Amino acid sequence: MRLTILFVLCIGASATSGDQDDCVARNFGHGSVVCECNASHCDSVGSPHLPRVGQFMSFLSSKEGRRLARGQGQVLKNSTGAALRLTIVPYQKYQKIKGFGGAMTDAAAINILSLSGGTQNQLLRQYFAPEGIGYSVVRVPMASCDFSTRLYTYADTPGDYGLNNFTLSAEDINMKEHWKWALMASEQISNLPKIPLIQKAQAMSPKPLSLLASAWSAPAWMKTNGALTGKGTLKGQPGGKEYKTWAQYYVRFLEEYGKFNLSFWAVTTGNEPTAGEMTNYSFQALGFRPETQRDWVAMDLGPALHASLFPETQIIILDDQRLLLPHWAKVVLSDVHAARYIHGIGVHWYMDGLAPAELTLGTTHHLFPEYFLFGTEACAGFSPLDRGVKLGSWERAEEYAHDIIEDLNHYVTGWTDWNLALDLGGGPNWVKNFVDSPVIVDSEKDVFYKQPMFYSMSHFSKFLWEGSQRLGVSYSKPSTLESSVFMRLDGAVVIVVLNRFEEHIPFEIWDPAVGFIPIDAPAHSILTVVWATQ
Repeated sequence: MRLTILFVLCIGASATSGDQDDCVARNFGHGSVVCECNASHCDSVGSPHLPRVGQFMSFLSSKEGRRLARGQGQVLKNSTGAALRLTIVPYQKYQKIKGFGGAMTDAAAINILSLSGGTQNQLLRQYFAPEGIGYSVVRVPMASCDFSTRLYTYADTPGDYGLNNFTLSAEDINMKEHWKWALMASEQISNLPKIPLIQKAQAMSPKPLSLLASAWSAPAWMKTNGALTGKGTLKGQPGGKEYKTWAQYYVRFLEEYGKFNLSFWAVTTGNEPTAGEMTNYSFQALGFRPETQRDWVAMDLGPALHASLFPETQIIILDDQRLLLPHWAKVVLSDVHAARYIHGIGVHWYMDGLAPAELTLGTTHHLFPEYFLFGTEACAGFSPLDRGVKLGSWERAEEYAHDIIEDLNHYVTGWTDWNLALDLGGGPNWVKNFVDSPVIVDSEKDVFYKQPMFYSMSHFSKFLWEGSQRLGVSYSKPSTLESSVFMRLDGAVVIVVLNRFEEHIPFEIWDPAVGFIPIDAPAHSILTVVWATQ
């Protein structure tokens, strides 16, 4: 007999029992709902315990309005006879998870700090605390990017090749000085800049956060175009004084953040190097070709980090569209002098529709299996045809889940969202490059909205812990369901299933080690199922 799973529906404050865990749903007319949070209330799935062997737990989010709705049931000894079966293949083992997260941009910090102290803490808890969604990666821009309110670097004194005037900015240490717009809400704004916000997130997290640094541009005086924006590269050649100074800039950044007890898991070789090489970018960019990136790593950045106090900080190349793979990886990693300093390859998602995962990610992994692949940036609302914030968009949640599953199934070890929080207009952003975010802040009401994208991220970040290893899965017949399966270090198996279509699909999961799990994927839903094997 088929087992029926009871899901708790999360639609509105009055749904379910009215306790602290309920979603206060708001519908802004974009297809689904957001969950509103303030200093005293925010929905949370808590810290689910691993079910006993013979039982399973499920977590469902849907266009209909469910948000991590919890279900549970018994693993069966016999098949239910479902038309579709997903079979776990435990002897097929692939990459291990590093983590999931987002970026503490200047804009994200501005928006978090625009809230009252209690609501700030609530927002950070939703991402990083045990009851939150398990973010373990925080990307930190090295100086300004488009999601800043001004253009700056840490070494803007012309000709300062010794970096004697290198200093962190007000955005790192005392942001309030530069936020004229924020003075209107000065009573609500604390003096905490980015660094203490990251420290607070670290204090909330049950495990050390993996910080990832990316630079958008070198100081203008080092560049061929004499500007932070537009088409321009470093002056001279790798091994020359500009390239060596730029490498030391990375070391100085790590030293300054280290004074605040913040250490970095990795640095990238620079955000979207093709932007400054091939296009007249409207915001901060520094151009590199794969050949110059290879030689800079081999001659300057690699040796500089190795000789510094931070030889364990890993180097991630590319930090750009996967469309550039495998060519970029071939050029850089085929050189032994550069490759010995490199650990991974970072990819952005913006052109993934033009770049089949198997031809890019898959081929790169098979050519260079010792180097990890990692998603370093993604956001919705970037397209001129679909720009900015759409509160409650379920379509964007599905886009996130689809891309994450596709990446995970092609050897990617983690996925980093862009801004941790934006305002209702998708900013601030000095160049008006407004986009969307999983958390949107309304500072006037002292609330924030958790978008469907937030819950899409949570289906992965909450349950796929660092060290989880991807397993094989086979389908009994062709299906529109998308899925990825992992074995956690605690012995749990986790499967994330995405249904992007109108059809409600019943199916069963067969794990030969434990039995059969009867389950359903409602129309337009994301489902995570967890069970123990020992």
